[in-house]
Amino acid sequence: MTATNCRNCSYCSYKMPRLMDVNVASRLIRSRRNLLILGRCIEVEKPWALKRFPEEKYARLSVCLEEEHVNMAGFKLAGILARLDFEEVAVLTTDGSMHCVQLHFMVEEVFKLVRPQARQRHFVAENGRVVEVPVEAVKTARYLSRVARLLSAAQATGSS
Repeated sequence: MTATNCRNCSYCSYKMPRLMDVNVASRLIRSRRNLLILGRCIEVEKPWALKRFPEEKYARLSVCLEEEHVNMAGFKLAGILARLDFEEVAVLTTDGSMHCVQLHFMVEEVFKLVRPQARQRHFVAENGRVVEVPVEAVKTARYLSRVARLLSAAQATGSS
C-alpha cells in the first residue's frame, strides 16, 4: 500500500482523520469550536506547523487534492458546515503547492455557498513558520489578471 492510498495503515506515518472519511457530523469534529482543514502532507512533512492548532481546540481533518477532487472535498466540507457550528474554520497548507492552494480556494467558495457564521482563516507553512494569509489575498489569487495588474502596479511604483 502506498502513502497516497493510505487509510491509517502500518506502512506510513499518516494518522490524522481524513476529511473524506469522516461523517459530516462525526463525534471527532462536533465537540470542537474550531475546524482545521489541512493539506495531508503537513502531518508528515511539516508537523511543527500543527503546534499552532492544538487538538484540544481544533478538530483537525486532512485532505490531499492530488488524491481527491476539489469538488468532492468542497461538497463534504459544505455538508459539515451546514450541520455543525464552528467559531473558526482554518486552512493550513504548504506554501507554493499547486494542489494545496486549491484548499484555500475551496474553503472560500464553500463559505460563499453555505454562509456559515464561522470566521474563515488561511495559513501556509513556509521556512519553518506559519504565516496567516488574509482572506482577500485568497480571493485575489483566484484571478490571474488581478494578480498581473497588482504586479504591474508594484513594478511601476518600484516596490517589487
